[in-house]
Amino acid sequence: MLPLQNEILWFVLLFTSFSGITIAYRLFGRTGLYAWTAMAIILANIQVMKTIKFFGLVTAMGNIVYGTTFLITDILCENYGRKEARRAVEIGFFTLIMFTLLMQICLAFIPDESDTLSPALEQIFGIMPRITIASLTAYIVSQLHDVWAFDFWKRKTRGRHLWLRNNASTMVSQLIDNAVFTWIAFVGFGIFWEQVFPWEIIAEIFITSYIMKFVVAALDTPFVYLATKVRKDADGREIVKYA
Repeated sequence: MLPLQNEILWFVLLFTSFSGITIAYRLFGRTGLYAWTAMAIILANIQVMKTIKFFGLVTAMGNIVYGTTFLITDILCENYGRKEARRAVEIGFFTLIMFTLLMQICLAFIPDESDTLSPALEQIFGIMPRITIASLTAYIVSQLHDVWAFDFWKRKTRGRHLWLRNNASTMVSQLIDNAVFTWIAFVGFGIFWEQVFPWEIIAEIFITSYIMKFVVAALDTPFVYLATKVRKDADGREIVKYA
């Protein structure tokens, strides 16, 4: 393993994700952003099952991909308004529910004797209901806050200081998301779910995850500005700026 391999790959994943959103927006307009939201919410809930060492601290994967959903809502709120940003949240919410439901039905099928991958699928997706409940709860609460906060700061600043509303809304929303998800996914509710990790590991995951999300929120600002330069929707119509 190369020195700082995880850290290098983290920044590669960050740049690739932000670039992918920009390309999707350029090619397909807001439809591309909705499609990215659906993909990201599923992918993040799979990646979160993998824990890694990041600068010597334990954290779960999925922070970058999930963090891009906040970039999506900020772009939509900036270029199209609060209603379109909420639509992206609703699409992500519906997508994750249906994905989990379909996977649980799939796991219920009796595998053939020749099937060698079914145990791996069950190990990965068997805990999806708990992860999904944690993710759905954190997602809907934090994303609705993000849309509200972005709109609030936009009105307060009269459409100026895009960097301020982007960071002020996202960084607080990420903190809310991190707290809700960590508690449900890893701490549990006693009689319903057992605690997954010792408190030291949970605290380490929480702190490291939020630091990573904070960095993601800070580094996505140039991409929000870049997205405002994309003046046309996928069908060629001019974007109506929201005020």
